[in-house]
Amino acid sequence: MERLIITVALTGAELSLKDTPYLPVTPEEIAREACSCYEAGASIVHLHARDNAGSPTQNIGVYRELIALIERRCHPIIQVSTGGAIGMGAMERLQPVELKPDMVSLTCGSVNFGDAVFYNPSGLLVEFATAIKEHGVKPELEIFDAGMVANAIDLLQKGLLSPPLHFDLVLGVPGALPATLKNLLFLVDSLPPDSTWSVAGIGRHQLSMAAAAILLGGHVRVGLEDNIYYRKGELAKGNVPLVERVVRLADEFEREVATADQARKILGLKDQSPGR
Repeated sequence: MERLIITVALTGAELSLKDTPYLPVTPEEIAREACSCYEAGASIVHLHARDNAGSPTQNIGVYRELIALIERRCHPIIQVSTGGAIGMGAMERLQPVELKPDMVSLTCGSVNFGDAVFYNPSGLLVEFATAIKEHGVKPELEIFDAGMVANAIDLLQKGLLSPPLHFDLVLGVPGALPATLKNLLFLVDSLPPDSTWSVAGIGRHQLSMAAAAILLGGHVRVGLEDNIYYRKGELAKGNVPLVERVVRLADEFEREVATADQARKILGLKDQSPGR
């Protein structure tokens, strides 16, 4: 099997310090956490920015500061969110793409998200995919339900995506596809040839989905955005313990963990010199 790429989703947009005191919020805290996870074995850092009040923001200036703080300390693959937070408008969500990061997330359809709806109609997908392509950034295609794979293939057929594609299979969100091995295998079998994929298990499913991905030859996403617990009733003391656990699992299964440079080659990313 190829080396294992570990992505860490550091903060998300929905969490606050009321949920866990270990959540990094300020740009300095997020940057420090990103590099600690990089040193622990993560090669991709998935970023959601926060404003001075700790609320989610897609402001390009905040993202510029955050990315600069990270790259002064370490050099992971930088992946920014275009999801932002539920309720944000399209232009607001797209702002960080202008910074031309290594990767951006692109959710491939609308989905029930707990009591809310994450709204991504087909016209918005075309708009986002067009902007991402124009800026020369590789998208990570976020899949919450099976129909989203078909939406991604439609974007590919329209010439708005360039193969090989990279998918993140997000399983276990309330209102979306449950985190089961059967569903994971079904989604993997639905992907276009030569695609790479990772899996993000939500909540208590993070560990089981990570173990399945390691064995199946996929890649893994962990982090507080998806799961604030290390085990039942015990909060994870930051993102690093979640990364370290996947590294230990990979070692037990004798699957080597990819460095950021090795992950770039697996994903077909351009080399990124320090600084932008």
